[in-house]
Amino acid sequence: HLIAQPLALHTPDAHKQGFIDLPEFPFGLEPRICTRWDMHKYAREAYDLGVRYIGGCCGFEAYHIRAVAEELATERGRKPKASEKHDMWAGGLKMHTKPWVRARASKEYWQSLKPSSGRPFCSSMSQPDKWGVTAGDSTLKQKTAITTDEEIAELAKPRRVMNGK
Repeated sequence: HLIAQPLALHTPDAHKQGFIDLPEFPFGLEPRICTRWDMHKYAREAYDLGVRYIGGCCGFEAYHIRAVAEELATERGRKPKASEKHDMWAGGLKMHTKPWVRARASKEYWQSLKPSSGRPFCSSMSQPDKWGVTAGDSTLKQKTAITTDEEIAELAKPRRVMNGK
């Protein structure tokens, strides 16, 4: 069987080192978090490819795991316990006081939604740092002392490429 342990982050602009090279790493990644509906889609596509064990890595929250379990409830033979709290695919919205919110109580609505960040000046993609260092490089050696302000200033120089790459 195949296993997958995906990030719960949208990172199409990350390069070979992944999301750790994005300027938002590690404390500004929240706008990239996948929705529960993204996880439903991911779980279905992974299952259809033969993946039978789906975990979660960075960015995963309880609602992501529940979405995976809900999407595969038929294959698993049961819904997750946490699904007792709500109706599938936003079915609980059918009781909402606002008619435009009730209209969102469908699988089709949530599958076709393209969420926005709500940040008017937010770029759609970032420019990864491109340090060009990988495992084993001496610049990745754990320091025994706190990095000095001078070292931080040197590290923060724009578009720095280590080791001449």
